[in-house]
Amino acid sequence: MKQLQKIFLQGLVTFLPIALTIYIIYAGIAIVDSFLGDALRQVLPIYIPGLGFLLTVLLIFLLGLMLNNLLAGGIFSKMEQRLTQVPFIKAIYSPLRDLMNLFSKGGGPGGLQKVVLVDLGDTGIRALGLVTRENFRDVPAIEQNADDRIAVYIPMSYGLGGFTLMVPRSRLTPLDMPIEKAMSLAITGWVKADSKPEGEKK
Repeated sequence: MKQLQKIFLQGLVTFLPIALTIYIIYAGIAIVDSFLGDALRQVLPIYIPGLGFLLTVLLIFLLGLMLNNLLAGGIFSKMEQRLTQVPFIKAIYSPLRDLMNLFSKGGGPGGLQKVVLVDLGDTGIRALGLVTRENFRDVPAIEQNADDRIAVYIPMSYGLGGFTLMVPRSRLTPLDMPIEKAMSLAITGWVKADSKPEGEKK
C-alpha cells in the first residue's frame, strides 16, 4: 500500500506543475484573446479562435515600436501627464505603471537593483530582500528623515505580495545572486526541488 501511495505521489508531483502551467498559459491566452476577440466576433462572419490574441500582441508590439519614435514617444508622454492629473485615474494608473516599470527594468535604474540579506537586529534572524531604491530625492519628506536608509522590498512566500522597509545600510549584506533566483526562492519559501547543487548542474 505504501508503495502504491509513493508511486501516486510521484505521479502527482510531476503532473500538477505541468497541468497548472498549461492551464495558466491557456487562461492567459484566453483573457488576452477576449480583448479584441469579442469585438471581432461582431464584425467578422467567421471568427478564428486566437485571432484576438494575435492582434492584441501585434498592437502591443506596434505600441512599443511607436514609443521608440521620438515624436510618438513625446506625444504619449504628454498624454500620460494629462492622464495622471485626473485624481481617480491617477490613483489606479500611477501605481500600476510604477509596478510594471519596477519589474520590467529588472536590475536597471528604477528597477529592482540588488539582492540583500536584512539583519533583523538582536534576534539573529535575517530576511531576503530586494533593494528598490537608494535615494529619495524625488520625495523630500522621506529624504530628510532617511538617515542613510534605503528601501528594501521583502517578498512573501506562496503569494504575490510583500512589504517594504526603510533599512540602514549597515544592516544589509549584499548577495551575489540574480534577482530572478531570489524571487523564486522567496516565493516558494526557499523550497528547492532539485536535489543536485547548482554547481553540479550542467
